[in-house]
Amino acid sequence: MPLYQIKQQQVSQVKPSSFKNERGLQKLFEANLEELLGVRFVASEFTTGDRQRGRIDSLGIDQDGTPVIVEYKKSGKDNVINQGLFYLDWLVDHKGDFALAAQEKLGKDIEIDWSSPRLILVAESFSEYDKYAVNRIGANIQLWTYRRYGDDFLFLESIFATTDVKPTKKEKATDPKIEQGSEDAGETIYTLDDHLQGKPNDARILFEAIRERIFALNADGDIIEKPNKIYISYKHGKNFCELQIQSNSLKMWLDILYEELDDPKKLGRDVTNIGHHGTGTVETKLSNLSELDSVMYLIEQSYKQTL
Repeated sequence: MPLYQIKQQQVSQVKPSSFKNERGLQKLFEANLEELLGVRFVASEFTTGDRQRGRIDSLGIDQDGTPVIVEYKKSGKDNVINQGLFYLDWLVDHKGDFALAAQEKLGKDIEIDWSSPRLILVAESFSEYDKYAVNRIGANIQLWTYRRYGDDFLFLESIFATTDVKPTKKEKATDPKIEQGSEDAGETIYTLDDHLQGKPNDARILFEAIRERIFALNADGDIIEKPNKIYISYKHGKNFCELQIQSNSLKMWLDILYEELDDPKKLGRDVTNIGHHGTGTVETKLSNLSELDSVMYLIEQSYKQTL
């Protein structure tokens, strides 16, 4: 789409430009991975060893502790999907290598969630066949397109996100094929039922009401819901809301700066320097359906930060 700059009520078009090579695209993303994709950088050009020779463009870990592979293609014509899937399979089979790299970069106390490792593919364009293919695959794959304008502007858009992800790990208690002491032994997959179990009907009603409104924020179905151990996260590329179901209310954390939040009813509080569970630093609460519109007004502002 064309981009225009406004100066004194006069508009001028900013001409599209390009990166000189794929490495230039990769370096820009790696220097700003958390801002662009909500992913903490772990390693660049990570080798897959002598047996499965290859180099993963970027390794990272997202806000919920999920391992992430990012592959870049300057042109949408390159077969980046098959290459990315090869690396995703390698990652699941070499969890220890990733864990060591993450601990070396981010500290020994880093927590890693192996339930659904992510593959993010970045290119100037993808075909309808590409989107169909990744939808059929069923892995946790996101397609992002970019467009550079001049030297100072970058447009980034999520055009596909798998919302029905098949977990890559299995619960030890339900799969006898997993042996004691194996890498997958004792791992747990968290579901919505885990968060709803034992909760009274009033809390369930609140959750279903706000969940419906959150998904309605995006008509394309690109919002991803991920149950974690403590909370349920909602992301559109990056997290914008984390939700915890309590006995008679919902507690939420929004990924927006407190200073940037329009909060006329003072429903949010700044927890930047206070211990809390979610990745966001604005905490709010829903205790009654009468507050739904007001709370959603805050959530929508956080969601718009991801557009």
